[in-house]
Amino acid sequence: MYSSATTPTPTATRTTLRPPTAATGRPGPKQVPPASRPVAPRGTEGRSTDARVPAGRTALGLRTPETAPPVGHRLPLARQADGQVLRARRPGQPLGPERIDPSALQTPAVRAALGSVARICPAFTPRQVLREGSRHILVAGTIGRAPVVAKCLAPQAVRSEYFEQLVADFHHEVAVYRAFVRHRPPVRLPRLVAADHDRCVLVMERVPGRPAARERHPVSAPTPGEVRALLGAVRTLNLWRPPSDVFQPRLDYQLEIARYHSVGQLTDRDAGDLRGLLHGLGHTPLQLCHGDALLSNMLLAPSGPVLVDWEQAGWYLPGYDLAVLWSVLSGDTAARRQISQLAQNGGTLARDAFLVNLVLVLMREIRLYDVPGAGEEQRIMIRRLYDDAALARRAVRAAVGTR
Repeated sequence: MYSSATTPTPTATRTTLRPPTAATGRPGPKQVPPASRPVAPRGTEGRSTDARVPAGRTALGLRTPETAPPVGHRLPLARQADGQVLRARRPGQPLGPERIDPSALQTPAVRAALGSVARICPAFTPRQVLREGSRHILVAGTIGRAPVVAKCLAPQAVRSEYFEQLVADFHHEVAVYRAFVRHRPPVRLPRLVAADHDRCVLVMERVPGRPAARERHPVSAPTPGEVRALLGAVRTLNLWRPPSDVFQPRLDYQLEIARYHSVGQLTDRDAGDLRGLLHGLGHTPLQLCHGDALLSNMLLAPSGPVLVDWEQAGWYLPGYDLAVLWSVLSGDTAARRQISQLAQNGGTLARDAFLVNLVLVLMREIRLYDVPGAGEEQRIMIRRLYDDAALARRAVRAAVGTR
């Protein structure tokens, strides 16, 4: 529910929100080597995403001129988030004394986290452990009658080689929530209750609702109506223009292309095509994005979608959130078609930005999932992931050919 997803270049300093720049920013979404982020091999029915492509459209649903070369034909398999959900709760079910799990609340890591929470919220009463993972501990509780969630950095993270990066990301999330107090976004998100920047503690409102998916790449997509609501919330956020000095760029695109090129995930031609599109986007205004728009980071509440886990929020090229959603909706051809149509509604530049984002997101997922020791179901997922990456490459090539 309140989970976190991916990590960039380590830094131990306090995060300060800076205005966007036209060229570069802080190196991109968190990249933790696969060995430190185990994959739970949960598979999916191999539903094909093949669809008949109308004339004048690529397989991604992006329009290309008749003279453009045709474009041929990304990631079901569920991946468990870091940590274990210890006790589940049906949407809207109130937290009562019967929901307390004493054994989960008495583990050394949770007790240490509760001690940190008590420093800023003495009235916090823990009810249940939502997650005790290698990076974060989430505990649901109440302050008076108000349901809240406390998020803390896990003791294992303190001993991790990525400790500096995890702290920097936590500081950034705290800064984002504080910025949202001053500049209210047009989308629903948990209200900030309290935060301890130095001890990495965040207490926020617990919003009633259920995650759009409990896995990073769900087997079953949300219903068409839920998909439309989620896309509407993401687009509303993307079109919002807060003061330019409130957030900072989160992805260095040139650096990302060079990194994937250096490890062989991008060929020379792929890297050249992406740099060509990127050059044409040099004066395109950046867009405020959630940065980690996974279905598991979206709640379906009675009042509408709620976005959680804002560690990667910041300025990106247009369409970054749409690219993330496209990558996780591999089993829903109709949803992918909607996303492609939204991406091209802004014109050629918006389409090119979406394609650059999509290739980089898919390269990140390949690096995350294509690890030794994968089971058969995971290998099926990896093959579909490579198919999606090949599709995105051909769409980029077609876009370059139309310039």
